[in-house]
Amino acid sequence: MSIKRVLIIQARMGSTRLPGKVLMDLAGRPMLAQQIRRLKQCTKVDRIVVATTTNTIDEPVVHLSQQEGVEVFRGSEDDVLARFAGAARMSQAGVVVRVTADCPLIDPEVTDRVISELVEHSHDCDYTSNVLQRTYPHGLDVEAFFMETLLRVDRMARSKLAREHVTLFVYSERPDLFLCRSVLDCNDNSDLRWTVDTAEDIRLVRAVYEALGLGARSLTYQEIVSFVRAHPELMRINAGVKTWQPPRKTP
Repeated sequence: MSIKRVLIIQARMGSTRLPGKVLMDLAGRPMLAQQIRRLKQCTKVDRIVVATTTNTIDEPVVHLSQQEGVEVFRGSEDDVLARFAGAARMSQAGVVVRVTADCPLIDPEVTDRVISELVEHSHDCDYTSNVLQRTYPHGLDVEAFFMETLLRVDRMARSKLAREHVTLFVYSERPDLFLCRSVLDCNDNSDLRWTVDTAEDIRLVRAVYEALGLGARSLTYQEIVSFVRAHPELMRINAGVKTWQPPRKTP
């Protein structure tokens, strides 16, 4: 019997830096809807679940997810690790894929690659991602880990940061307990910021969507990189935004 691979999108309306960002308009549709559309193109994913909170403010996230034909799990706003574990249990996941709902340029092929890296090295790997050692743009972030790994972390993690950031316990607090693999690109584009946390970020993403017609078609991230590199005025839109980095340790 094959292992069920469940992609869980972390989404809520109560963002501190840009409230309501996940449902902001992007090429005529909510940003979360655009991201779900892109992720549905993944070939290594069996199921997509949006993990949101039990807060009333997140009712629109639930409705939008249902309209887009994906399942929803509702849990704690602050204990995101518990929310992920609950979503994974509900969907009977064997492999859990974590993405956040502020990445509307996320690439399905990159997502598939991170999943394949985990599955193909299941004998000596608990966790794979393209964020431990960055070569991809910020906003193409994908993490994959086995259900057993998630349950271990949920049992052991105690700090507020670890409960909030889901996988921080794996790569920062107790990296000695887990076997991790990094997925690297052949070129380093880690200077590009495509995640949405600020008004400048959404301006950039809207400009890219409009210029490339991404509301009606999908391009690979390499094609998007080539376009953005050729138009440095786009990169300047959010050049002053500081990207938050969680603490990291190496085993």
